[in-house]
Amino acid sequence: MQQSEQEQQKEQEIAQNEMPDLIVNPYEVVNNSKKQIDYDKLIQSFGCQRIEQSHIERIQALTQKPVHHYLRRGIFFSHRDLNQVLDAYEAGKGFYLYTGRGPSGDSMHVGHLMPFIFTKYLQEAFDVPVVIELSDDEKFFHKSETTLEEYQRYGYENAKDIIACGFDVNKTFIFLSSKYAGHMYHNICKFQHAITYSQLRGIFGLNESDNCGKVAYPAVQAAPSLSSSFRHIFGKDEVMCLVPQGIDQDPYFRMTRDVCYKLKVPKTGCIHSQFLPGLHGFGTKMGTTDPTSAIFLTDSPKEIEEKVKKHALSGGGMTKKEHQEKGADLTVDVPYHYLRFFLEDDARLEEIRVQYGKGVMMTSEVKKELITVLTKIVTEHQQRRALVTDEIVEKFMELRPLSNYPPKKNN
Repeated sequence: MQQSEQEQQKEQEIAQNEMPDLIVNPYEVVNNSKKQIDYDKLIQSFGCQRIEQSHIERIQALTQKPVHHYLRRGIFFSHRDLNQVLDAYEAGKGFYLYTGRGPSGDSMHVGHLMPFIFTKYLQEAFDVPVVIELSDDEKFFHKSETTLEEYQRYGYENAKDIIACGFDVNKTFIFLSSKYAGHMYHNICKFQHAITYSQLRGIFGLNESDNCGKVAYPAVQAAPSLSSSFRHIFGKDEVMCLVPQGIDQDPYFRMTRDVCYKLKVPKTGCIHSQFLPGLHGFGTKMGTTDPTSAIFLTDSPKEIEEKVKKHALSGGGMTKKEHQEKGADLTVDVPYHYLRFFLEDDARLEEIRVQYGKGVMMTSEVKKELITVLTKIVTEHQQRRALVTDEIVEKFMELRPLSNYPPKKNN
């Protein structure tokens, strides 16, 4: 049933009252509890659904490939209409993946990699097209002390990092939203016509002093979730879209789904990830303003080692004796949570969880393990990125059909 604007605003007010230590929206994530976010409460407040074991088993059965550890460990933990997306795939209609990045600097950090690592897995597992929006315009509207041309340059640099994740050029379309209009503008107009300022103010906290770009932009992020925005790929077919995203982006797509209902087109499917904390602890941010807050994709092995050893907040005891008696507090321990995200070996992760939680394994040992894992990821990424030329970026951004659409019929 379609919600009224008043009902949507009431939902948000209730959610804020239920979680006074937590603010989650597309422009701000504040966790004052200093511990891992209670994602069950977030699911309840946002009105999405938990990813169940039955979803994981169905994905494995449909793809006949091992399920990614982000799913196995509940790192991607909730969804909207995942069943409908899988139904479309099973029926031979296929679907496509849409994700994006707001380019804000030359270098990305490991937290930025997450959605692209997972999207690349989904692309390979389901053999479906991927569209990736680089929202240089959004960054310009919200941080206009930097020129649009500079954000465009950041976009091209970030595209190289995204391509280095291993996306197939024959199955992936990357675009700067300030430079690609095409058939997408037709859908942007439809979204802008269907969304009121009152809705935008309630969802995004806009006010009269905000520039017009902030008001207009949400439709630009919504439009790529309609397949008719990419006629060079899908023709006139209506194809379901699945958006891997951080849970903070859900308000955008709750709005998008409401408009899809009005336009009588398939609602956008969503799959949401947890947040990777900053090195300084849960509730802290990663960013270039404090280089010690994150592991950047440009970091050297020595820098990674130093950051983890000196700056990754530990939940271990203050003394060896206290640690051995009480064990580590895994709810605040950053190195352990980074291993949840980046150590692929389930058995080894469980061994660390048990031994570290009991105080048998020391913080220095856990940090040493994390240093090894992150160094391998970042070093290999740098090697792949060095091979991405400007010509390769242009090929990914070229308007063209993709080789895996139309989908092959499932047997």
